[in-house]
Amino acid sequence: MEQVAIFTKQHKAAAWEAGLALKDWLARQGVRASVTENEPGPPVRPLPPGTDLLVVMGGDGTLLSVARHYSHLGIPILGVNVGGLGFLTEVALEELHPAMEQVLAGQFEVEERLMLQATLIREGRPCFEEVVVNDAVVNKGALARIVELTTWIDGEYLTNYRADGLIVSTPTGSTAYTLSAGGPIVYPTLREILLLPICPFTLSNRPIILPESVTVAVTLGEKVRDTYLTIDGQVGQTLGPYDRVEIRAAPHNLRLVKSPRRSYFEILRTKLGWGTAAPPCPSPPPAEKAAATPTGGSFCIP
Repeated sequence: MEQVAIFTKQHKAAAWEAGLALKDWLARQGVRASVTENEPGPPVRPLPPGTDLLVVMGGDGTLLSVARHYSHLGIPILGVNVGGLGFLTEVALEELHPAMEQVLAGQFEVEERLMLQATLIREGRPCFEEVVVNDAVVNKGALARIVELTTWIDGEYLTNYRADGLIVSTPTGSTAYTLSAGGPIVYPTLREILLLPICPFTLSNRPIILPESVTVAVTLGEKVRDTYLTIDGQVGQTLGPYDRVEIRAAPHNLRLVKSPRRSYFEILRTKLGWGTAAPPCPSPPPAEKAAATPTGGSFCIP
């Protein structure tokens, strides 16, 4: 590894100082590094030539922004949380140097995660397109109002949602807005698309998990007002009458460096307050007793 690009959370002094400290540390290891304060919107700065790794210093929101800008390059991204533990920024600041030592030694694993691509079609022409890390949301801006959204899967009519909005999410995004809206938690490396109405008027409208191969289309009627398409809670676009939003798998994946120190399930337990102490692991029964034990039980292997 010869070149690392470090992005820090905008207007966060602790992240900027941590980025500079990492740059100095990498220089002592013989690795070149650049430090840039992340800019959520365009223009996107080009990376230094030969960049092998992106390091994001901040929180999940900063990583979402960096991923949308640079994931198409296929460069692995290591998320470092300057603050609390994140779902995407898995490495705590105090763990950074040991984690980087393993990365520089090539002792790390990269997860390939599904991303989506949202396209707004107006008057028959694409007028807006953005990649999606977590979710694309169509919702009403006004309070206490519902929006009517006709939804199609690969050109086949699904239903007409009357709801506060509709979330189309990746498995990575299943622990974001989708979770708050009552959706399922989906293991982040699965290749599925989640479709979730927000507070639907018809209670039988339930979440649907779809294969990554489909295209989800959402069309709006003539009377639509104050309705928006929001990408990852960061990029917004106003929707108008007869607009059509098409969402499909992106042509590239998000490549995340896994934390060498904790698993996804440990992060779930910590973030969702499920408890951090593992219970004692039951031992398997003696061989003579196991022969008489009905099948279907499971035991940890010490």
